[in-house]
Amino acid sequence: MSHIKNMNDVMAGLALIAIAAFALVIAWPLNPGSTAAMGPGYFPRMLCFLQIALGAGIVVQGFNTEGEPFERWFPRQLFWILASIVFFAVTIEPLGLVIAVAGVVLVSALGNRGTRFHEAVLVAIGMAVFAVLTFPVGLGLPIRIWPMAFGQ
Repeated sequence: MSHIKNMNDVMAGLALIAIAAFALVIAWPLNPGSTAAMGPGYFPRMLCFLQIALGAGIVVQGFNTEGEPFERWFPRQLFWILASIVFFAVTIEPLGLVIAVAGVVLVSALGNRGTRFHEAVLVAIGMAVFAVLTFPVGLGLPIRIWPMAFGQ
């Protein structure tokens, strides 16, 4: 059996394969149609197969090329990043884009002990302004900017 030379690549490739396999299971009931008359399941399946192939290539690369040693997991950072995603999902509709984006930055900043509060606030303000200028203003997407209590 081969010796794993780059555990980071092997784990990343396996993660890509697992995500693609999960998406493939979800997309499988959709009718793929044919190449000439593509159905709603054609493109998702092709993307899943492409991602599986890329993941397999990365796994093979992990067995053949030297890499940095595998680092340990940091559950604190992982928890706060996932918490920020949940925060966004829960707050985007009732509280609007500004508070949701600023909250994502502030919640995810809790994962890094070295982040200063005033730095996180400045980044949150910048990201909120950027998000508003990009999505509702620039692209014209119908996203609530402020909570309903503030009007719009």
